[in-house]
Amino acid sequence: MTMMQPANGAPPTQQVTQMLKSADGKMRLDMPNMSVITNPAMQHALVLDHLKQEFKMIPIQLPAPNLPHPPGMPHLPGMPKMPALPQIPGMPHPPVMHAQDLGKTMLGGIPVEGKQFSLHMPTLPALPKAPQLPGMPKAPGLPGMPQAPGAPQVPGMPKPPALPKPPIIAQVWSSPVTGMPVMSKITGEFGTQTMQCQTAPVPEPHPSMFQPPPNYKFTL
Repeated sequence: MTMMQPANGAPPTQQVTQMLKSADGKMRLDMPNMSVITNPAMQHALVLDHLKQEFKMIPIQLPAPNLPHPPGMPHLPGMPKMPALPQIPGMPHPPVMHAQDLGKTMLGGIPVEGKQFSLHMPTLPALPKAPQLPGMPKAPGLPGMPQAPGAPQVPGMPKPPALPKPPIIAQVWSSPVTGMPVMSKITGEFGTQTMQCQTAPVPEPHPSMFQPPPNYKFTL
């Protein structure tokens, strides 16, 4: 069961979902109108649209194992070092994710392990202002008539600084036996999404459950 509480005060919505996992690590998440099949070995996910009977393939990047970094090339004496490439000013930094171990506990009589992920989105730089067109020349004043002094201009109000976006925080509690999530909670500026799973022992799913139906059309 997945419940979504929007941040704009709209009433919460609920939908029933189903998740399956194969012995080789494939996962399938079924929702009322859509299914997502994740294949870690092929590093892609299939998104099935059951209304249009279409599917698309999305590449996914898995975290690299903690391998030791190869040593750097030694600097030859007398050879100048390569200067560092200058950074483009105004470019936003990539999102920063922090992971935190929440330990072990029991949920509904099931032992679980929890992790919390915090994703800090960068603040986009302000767009440059468009150049102003030159003003029209003023009409010459009548001879002998004094020019009226110009009124002082009111200084413009300074723009408030851009506030940083709130981070997206995800808490995931998974079973250490099956590796399946038992409960997850994602909070961000969009609201809060909570997913509560009821695990049950099922036989190994058929391989066709992790493939698109033959009558579905592939789209980009």
